[in-house]
Amino acid sequence: MTSSFPGTAKNQQHGNFVRALVVAAACAATLGGCSLFSKSDKRTPVDLKPITQTLSVRQAWRASVGKSGPYTLQPAVAGGTVYASSNGGKVMAFDGTTGRTLWEARTDIDLTSGPGSDGSVTAVAGEKGAVFAFDNSGKQIWKKQVNGEVLSAPLVGNGLVVVRTTDTRVLGLDAQTGERRWIYQRSQTPLNLRAAMGMTFAGDGIVMGFPGGKLGVLAPGNGVLRWESTVSYPKGVSEIERLNDVTGQPAVNGRQVCATTFQGRVACLELANGQPQWGKDFSSPTGPTQDDTSLYASDERSVVHAFDRQNGNERWKNDQLLYRRLGAPLALGRSVVMGDYEGYVHFLSREDGQFLARLKTDGSEITAAPVVAGASMVVQTRDGNLYGFVPD
Repeated sequence: MTSSFPGTAKNQQHGNFVRALVVAAACAATLGGCSLFSKSDKRTPVDLKPITQTLSVRQAWRASVGKSGPYTLQPAVAGGTVYASSNGGKVMAFDGTTGRTLWEARTDIDLTSGPGSDGSVTAVAGEKGAVFAFDNSGKQIWKKQVNGEVLSAPLVGNGLVVVRTTDTRVLGLDAQTGERRWIYQRSQTPLNLRAAMGMTFAGDGIVMGFPGGKLGVLAPGNGVLRWESTVSYPKGVSEIERLNDVTGQPAVNGRQVCATTFQGRVACLELANGQPQWGKDFSSPTGPTQDDTSLYASDERSVVHAFDRQNGNERWKNDQLLYRRLGAPLALGRSVVMGDYEGYVHFLSREDGQFLARLKTDGSEITAAPVVAGASMVVQTRDGNLYGFVPD
């Protein structure tokens, strides 16, 4: 597969990024997906410049769960407890305030997703579509096969464990028994991103993005699609150029849901019916976060943008982290927080995008979004260390 973009330097630069994904797509073709970043992407990350730290943040604790391998293992939080998993099959629960281990469990196969939990049931997925569930003491209560690769953390709540596979199936499993209650099946696209795509409960629905630039809401009771709306449409000639999947987890705030796509747009819609509110050309590999005034996302070049969540007008952007492969962001306090490929955690001002603080972890990549457990903000590195940070 080849790609060709005539014209401007901007188009040529975008074409170079798309071509960098060809190797990743070829390697994953038998799985029906493609990775967001490839070793063939040789753009040089900028060196970090000294900053004047104006936000005091201290490390409150550190713990280890085990390495993530090639996967983005997103930690989960329920009731002040942090849940995390490792590629090697370990699932652990930590006190969010102190980092103390509450329980530890092991699976008999390697894991491919982070956990989901409602505090009573914790679920995680492994190789060949194996899904495991544990009770609030870490005892395994069931194991089921869903016959498909699972990269996204299960969504747990409302008596369900919701699992999505990379071949576009979504299954609602009984949280106590693992028995299938319903299945939602979509038609497959020729090529999709082999990446975790988050889900979230909002109101009485399950919000999630799909390949092909679609966003939708499923009914938890029966898996029926309540509405589907288009965030962006595919462009280009080759399948690589037309990759256009929703990335990360949709950001919900009140009656609004916002999402980003790869090689597409950033957009906000009405949560009740999917009616579009606004959209702008944009390409993000990680997804957005939002607060009451703004939507925040980093683009494929690791430029961080803030958009007015009511009309999409750009409020600011920060290009001082260029090509540092930023992880998914979190809006927290007066900051937007995200990790990078060297394990640095960056705190940017929500008001103007300037650096407020920077912290170093173990030097390995941080791709998952930070999570909040009580007063602690927690990040998980690819080497499997969890850090609890507390702004003073």
